[in-house]
Amino acid sequence: MAFSASVFANPDPVKPFVVVLDAGHGGKDPGNLGNGYMEKIIALKIALEAGALLSSYQDIKVIYTRDSDNFVALTQRGAIANKAKADIFISIHCDSHTSNAFGAGTFVLGLHANKQNFAVAKKENSAIYLEENFEERYAQYDINSPESVIGFTIMQEEFLDKSIQLAKSMQDRFAKGLKRNDRKVKQAGFIVLHQTFMPSVLVETGFLTNANEGAYLNSKKGQSEMAAAIAEAVLEYKNGLQTVSLEALTTAVKESPVVTKMAEVKESPVVTKMAEVKEIPVAADAAEAKNIEEKKEDAAENQTNEASSVVATPVVKTLSPSAPMVENKKETVKINPGIVFKIQLMAVSKKIPLTADNFKGLSDIFTEPVGSLHRYFYGKTPDYKQAKDLLIQAVNAGYLNAFVAAYENGTKISLTKALESLD
Repeated sequence: MAFSASVFANPDPVKPFVVVLDAGHGGKDPGNLGNGYMEKIIALKIALEAGALLSSYQDIKVIYTRDSDNFVALTQRGAIANKAKADIFISIHCDSHTSNAFGAGTFVLGLHANKQNFAVAKKENSAIYLEENFEERYAQYDINSPESVIGFTIMQEEFLDKSIQLAKSMQDRFAKGLKRNDRKVKQAGFIVLHQTFMPSVLVETGFLTNANEGAYLNSKKGQSEMAAAIAEAVLEYKNGLQTVSLEALTTAVKESPVVTKMAEVKESPVVTKMAEVKEIPVAADAAEAKNIEEKKEDAAENQTNEASSVVATPVVKTLSPSAPMVENKKETVKINPGIVFKIQLMAVSKKIPLTADNFKGLSDIFTEPVGSLHRYFYGKTPDYKQAKDLLIQAVNAGYLNAFVAAYENGTKISLTKALESLD
């Protein structure tokens, strides 16, 4: 698999895009030892090679939780990412099961939707027992209980959709690019993901317990291919954050003023989409404890694929003198009285005065506390179409990571659930 840099190049970087790569296990924790291979070594080699590829970009900063064979506590791994204010966190592992199991899978934080997901998370979480004072440090966790790890996920829920997009991009690279068996995107309660406050995924690169797959992952070829796939998925995800979603862009074009002229005028070109936007599955709320299936949703509903600034060119429509004027029919606005859409700009630990100067000229700013953080919002409306317009305004103002958040009677719910209630 060739690593292509030119497709994703960003010639005008504003600030570094921070990627934290976490090579699982290490030091006194070897990870799994299927067929005599060492997970800690394979994970480290893949992480270092993926990091080297990403570091070739001036606007990407790579941080490793470990860059040698040393032991790092699970809490410390998350702390490294949080302190760096990372944009994404990727934990790299190798799986183990029966000798027949094979394939690559990517996990995001969520309830263990089935016994197999729980078993994978439990195995990776067992690394806590190698840490000093683990009884005190992980007092709130019971790795034998699926609900325990998920009980503290309020702050992570806002990152779930973006975690899913990153995970889906990785699975596409593994399955379609490398022809690996697709174990799909799933949810499970990994402590290392729970500790981070940014979009985060855990990659199980394959099964060391499978003779062929273990040999592949232990080879230079296998490690290079997996590293390139991970790096390209990161670049695809990063590129998506700088692109207005296809739905939002299409809406903007459709709603541009139509100029009618009787004389012959050449049509202005309709705005071309900036990048192909792939449809990705949307996860249900973590509390619903379901596996993520590949359901197709509009890319705009996933609160990703945003652009820094795009203004649609007005469409000039040419009519002959005899052409009748047809009035556009207004769309019926679907509203559920209990549902409100808000544009979340960010979630930070400090309080910011709610003035337009502090929010890039945007007014109608309000906030709500969540744990030790403060969520800041721009505008609110029961009309989802209006919410998408507000999102475009926020993105154009410079909030590239803004997204539509949905609330039902004051309680945050998934966007999918909110839109279903409008049908």
